[in-house]
Amino acid sequence: MPYGADSLSLGAVRAGAGRRRLPRVGARMTLAAGCCQAEWGPRCAGLRQRRPRRPAGEQSRPSAPPPPPAWAPLEAPVGVWAPLASVTLLSFASRFYRLSEPPHVCWDETHFGKMGSYYINRTFFFDVHPPLGKMLIGLAGYLSGYNGTFPFQKPGDRYEHHNYIGMRGFCAFLGSCLVPFAYLIVLELSKSLSAALLAASILIFDTGCITLSQYILLDPILMFFLMGAVLSMVKYNSCADRPFSAPWWFWLSLTGVNLAGAIGVKFVGLFVVLLVGLNTVYDLWELLGDLSLSLVTLGKHLLARVFCLILLPLALYTAQFAVHFAVLNKSGPGDGFFSSAFQSRLIGNNLHNVSIPEHLAYGSVITMKNLRMAGGYLHSHWHLYPEGVGAHQQQVTAYLHKDLNNLWVIKKHDSNTADHLDTSRAVEFVRHGDVIRLEHKETSRNLHSHQHEAPMTRKHFQVTGYGINGTGDANDFWRIEVVGRKAGKRIKVLRSQIRLTHLATGCILGSSGKTLPKWGWEQVEVTCTPYVKETPNALWNVEDHINPKLPNISLDVLKPSFPEILLESHMVMIRGNSGLKPKENEVTSKPWHWPINYQGLRFSGVNETDYRVYLLGNPVIWWLNLVTIGLYLLMATCAIVVIKRGVQLIVEFKELSEVLLHSGGKIMLGWLLHYLPFFMMGRVLYFHHYFPAMLFSSMLTGITWDTLLKFCAGCLSCSMGKRVYTYGTLALMLLIVYSFYLFHPLSYGMVGPMASDPNSPMAGLRWLESWEF
Repeated sequence: MPYGADSLSLGAVRAGAGRRRLPRVGARMTLAAGCCQAEWGPRCAGLRQRRPRRPAGEQSRPSAPPPPPAWAPLEAPVGVWAPLASVTLLSFASRFYRLSEPPHVCWDETHFGKMGSYYINRTFFFDVHPPLGKMLIGLAGYLSGYNGTFPFQKPGDRYEHHNYIGMRGFCAFLGSCLVPFAYLIVLELSKSLSAALLAASILIFDTGCITLSQYILLDPILMFFLMGAVLSMVKYNSCADRPFSAPWWFWLSLTGVNLAGAIGVKFVGLFVVLLVGLNTVYDLWELLGDLSLSLVTLGKHLLARVFCLILLPLALYTAQFAVHFAVLNKSGPGDGFFSSAFQSRLIGNNLHNVSIPEHLAYGSVITMKNLRMAGGYLHSHWHLYPEGVGAHQQQVTAYLHKDLNNLWVIKKHDSNTADHLDTSRAVEFVRHGDVIRLEHKETSRNLHSHQHEAPMTRKHFQVTGYGINGTGDANDFWRIEVVGRKAGKRIKVLRSQIRLTHLATGCILGSSGKTLPKWGWEQVEVTCTPYVKETPNALWNVEDHINPKLPNISLDVLKPSFPEILLESHMVMIRGNSGLKPKENEVTSKPWHWPINYQGLRFSGVNETDYRVYLLGNPVIWWLNLVTIGLYLLMATCAIVVIKRGVQLIVEFKELSEVLLHSGGKIMLGWLLHYLPFFMMGRVLYFHHYFPAMLFSSMLTGITWDTLLKFCAGCLSCSMGKRVYTYGTLALMLLIVYSFYLFHPLSYGMVGPMASDPNSPMAGLRWLESWEF
């Protein structure tokens, strides 16, 4: 078979636009019949320097006829769909093989399986990711007969009679689709069947991709939408010569749908949004330079992209949250992460369908909730700070649960409690800017601060309970302010965000989020910070409100609107994401570890008697991908220099350079966008975060090596070129398959001695000391 026989026709020029466009998949290419007779290859006639100008008057000599083209187009797309069916079948077989093993909870199934159960039971919970992935897992479980009763408490818990295969099968199905997506993307970009098969083979036989696809996780769902967005993008680019046709609209709209899906699973879906956005900007810039297009047509192109790539994804993304809030309408473990107004929506929450006074008044008994995520209620108790920890006064903390010790009486700074309890006195409302005292109802001590240092947070002031029966000193005075309100305005329960400023020191009451030692009952530290910042730590809202002098209103009138709960849920998710910390004995990693496959993750099992599954990329594939990135940069640099220097290339080499720079450049940009941002993240990171970038590096490997082999073959004689191209491609394929044969137990399970034991059958495969399988 000639080395170019798998390749598809290149070199189509977009009509009217004056820019080079790779044609749609349609015609295959083969070596011209005269290739072997021409024998242009040994002198690498593909590169020809510019000829010097001929002196005036000199007769021109007849130039030699150009060498015959290396590829000649055929008319039919022979052999494109049969390989697609083959790689799809292999992909599904590799992902569904031993799907039920092990029959217990593995790694993060304890989180995402549990969240699927919450959707089935309609119980509200909190997660740092948007809801689409968990909703789909819950739907898959529901449709497959799972009833949502398994607790998913910890890894290793056996599923017993519970139906978990439906949820695993759904994730495996989406993970299996990544292979045909990669095949079609590379085929569309490179027009090379060998490049597409090579990229697909890498993903089929990568142990890491298999492992990540076989369990109840968000990663296969995220990567499905990510690859779907990239495939749709390259497909609508290929329809550029038929704008506003039905296929053009279909692929453009499908790109928007997939973008909404990617963001709806994890926020890192924003990286593929950025990739599509840059592609769109480039596309519009090229259209702007096409003088054959009218301004009206340019406006249509712009509006089509705004609608399909901005408005449609935003509408679908918002709809996901509408469904999320409608389904999860029962009180659950996520209540405490949200505001009191948000909690009043949830059936079973103590604020649901409750009637309380609307505006805060002096003499009211209240509870105050900190607005930081899981900030807790302002709390005090009879216990004192120990000797040597600030002043030896009553402790003030933040407590995460409802309790009588959370109750406080609000008083004017110059009056006592009895004055406000007098039924003959008129009601006086608390207003923005008032100076108040807060008396702890159970102990009758006032909320107090002074310049003693806080117990846990340096340079913050201690907050205590001080005084006897509501009497104290000037350090008990606080100015109450409402964010975004004018002086004199009343303060609403649930809705008003309150800031308490200490009058004597100017510090602000807040929750540091730090857990106190056992002497503080492991409750959360409350401090008075001298650093004025608009953070949730320093903001509070009134939740419970008791005042017999005031009429009660139903909290239904105070419930937040959908835009408000949508905004609040995003603020809570962002704060939760940035505050993620590693759990005890959890294996974390750094971004530079990922491309070199430095360290994996234990999915199941720890010792030799356990059924062990270890998330680690196929080392041969991952190191081949890493080498390819360097090779691509070298080849692209050489191609750019050759073009810049004006070296004349034969048509086939020009087409290969176009594939390398244009198509390979898109994939390289995708890899950079999905990898480099992790170096700037402050949150805890794990090995599996690299897999979206790994998809791009695998596709780049297919394009780069296929292009390199064609360049090499083009510089050799016809018969030698065919052998180099064919044997080179086969060698890469066999290397990938053989490496999978060696490392497949990582995905499908190991039992017996650990690889660190010389007697283990895996001992010879522990190529790095950091691998712990």
